[in-house]
Amino acid sequence: MKKHLSASVAAILALAAAAHAGNPAQPALGYRTTPVIQADGKGFKDLNRNGRLDRYEDWRLSPADRAADLTGRMSLAEKAGLLMHGNPPGLNGGLRNPWDLAAIAPQIRDRHIRFYINRVSVTPREMAAMANGAQKLAEETRLGIPLVISSDPRNHFQATFGLSVSAGKSTQWPEPPGMAAAGDPELVREFGRIAAREYRAMGMSMALSPMADLASEPRWPRINGTFGDDPAKVETFVQAYVEGFQGAKDGLAPGGVATVVKHWAGYGAQPEGYDAHNPYGRDIAFPGGWFDKHVAPFKGAFRAGTTGVMPTYGLLPDSVTINGRPAEKVAAGFSRQMLTELLRDTYRFDGFVLTDWKITDDCLTPCLQGTLKHDEVGMPWGVENLSKPERFAKALEAGVDQFGGVMDPDILVKLVESSRITPERIDLSVRRMLVVMFQLGLFENPYVDADAAERIVGAPADREKALEAQRRSLVLLEAASGALPLDPVKKPRAWLWKMDADVARARGFTIVDSPEQADVALLRIVTPFTTRPAYFFGSRHHEGSLAFAPDNQDRLAVERAAAAGVPVMVSTYLDRPAILGPIKDKAAVLIGDFGASDEALLDLLTGKAKFTGKLPFELPSSMEAVEKQLPDVSADSDKPLYASGFGRKN
Repeated sequence: MKKHLSASVAAILALAAAAHAGNPAQPALGYRTTPVIQADGKGFKDLNRNGRLDRYEDWRLSPADRAADLTGRMSLAEKAGLLMHGNPPGLNGGLRNPWDLAAIAPQIRDRHIRFYINRVSVTPREMAAMANGAQKLAEETRLGIPLVISSDPRNHFQATFGLSVSAGKSTQWPEPPGMAAAGDPELVREFGRIAAREYRAMGMSMALSPMADLASEPRWPRINGTFGDDPAKVETFVQAYVEGFQGAKDGLAPGGVATVVKHWAGYGAQPEGYDAHNPYGRDIAFPGGWFDKHVAPFKGAFRAGTTGVMPTYGLLPDSVTINGRPAEKVAAGFSRQMLTELLRDTYRFDGFVLTDWKITDDCLTPCLQGTLKHDEVGMPWGVENLSKPERFAKALEAGVDQFGGVMDPDILVKLVESSRITPERIDLSVRRMLVVMFQLGLFENPYVDADAAERIVGAPADREKALEAQRRSLVLLEAASGALPLDPVKKPRAWLWKMDADVARARGFTIVDSPEQADVALLRIVTPFTTRPAYFFGSRHHEGSLAFAPDNQDRLAVERAAAAGVPVMVSTYLDRPAILGPIKDKAAVLIGDFGASDEALLDLLTGKAKFTGKLPFELPSSMEAVEKQLPDVSADSDKPLYASGFGRKN
């Protein structure tokens, strides 16, 4: 049979919009080898190639009806594979390398894996071709069940393995704190719509985001993924994010991207800011009694109908009570209190629960003492003494539906065969995952147009919207009288620190080699940090003091510029809340930056745009104040240098 070319994203959206209850429009069918059969004058993919139109193949039926039918046709091994969310093998073994389709083929064919995370950042055309190649492997299997390809955030400035992906050609927006600084939920919603369009164009249909966590502990490495420290504002922005990505105000719309809100719940309450990816950061704490405030932002995602929830790694303290009982001291992925009693029974969440990565893997001596080998890392906090099968069983009994970062379907099969887990419990999770797959339209067309991907991803109009968001995210903290705006018409001589000379030169600045030669010094600096070089994640996380030590290179650059007697203009990247006292004392202009290009920064410095941003979290005055604050309570340091919500206008 002649291969049907995949429809463009625009065509899919148009057809979806035309559909209505009782008389859905014929969707575009994307396939490579699957036969197409006719019924009632319409075309349907014969996914299992039996010559009949089965209920799961009938796109006129509801996702729930189709999921129930397909569940009944699947073997136990196929069901177990569906409940894994795997790391695809990369070429030459690289975790971020393009996929090795020869290595992925047996995983899809024999182990029945259907969900994969995509950490690759290559051209949109290459991304689309890679996704199509993997989908073809899935199409050729017994039931023709397609793949769901997910991604960590990939439209921002910071890229850290396990947390975010390089933007590549995708539109580049401020980190979430920057969008919170702009203060406009509609901006977040528009970001979601554009990012979702780019995801779908490259073959990705699930976003492992947003973070509904609070930036309550200023030393925490994940602050740059949050919407700040105010529970009510975070709730609003999280809702807008889900609505934008999923394409509707009340659930997943055709053409949308499924969202997985995280990390349920309390992840930001990390003592000393140590992150729960690491064994030394496994505990979360609520000495201020703020557990309910860390739960509250998730309500925004629930109102918007988020398809999934990811539990936190962190160990709950028994000071937290759920339904009047102390919380079991296990990570939320193993807690029935957190996933069934609180998430499902109290908040009535009916989507799927996907664990964070590798919670069923061991953390043995190398992991505890420090290893850079991904295969030696595990995060089974609170259940270290259980066997792997018992960890899977406990997570399922708690309310987990799918396991992230592992591909151990044989363990689930054996749990059922030994009667440790019932078939009905597996079927419940299978149906939940299948419903989302049917909602995404992947059974009709999992393929994407590689040429269209090149046009859609990073489209000029969308880039301009992202640039405007960058401008709106910048926060003016200090501005000496008359310092702004700079006039590039006068060809001012500028000494640059961590800025692109070509960008500044194109704006009319004359670039000089030293501040002594300059009329103005323009510097970009970052919040100080330390890392744990021996640990896989700790080596990537920004930890430790927020203060600029006397030998800090950024501080020395600021002091050098100030000593030259020229106006010093400093933009600080606030992936965590820096202690800016030593910088403030030397700067004529001081700016808070949450992910913005040199172009956006120069637009504000030269008066092309105005500063309107407000801090999404407070900036403390000293490390002594930081050390005295409580990890679960927002904006509680003594006499902060800049309060949450602060921002000047020029």
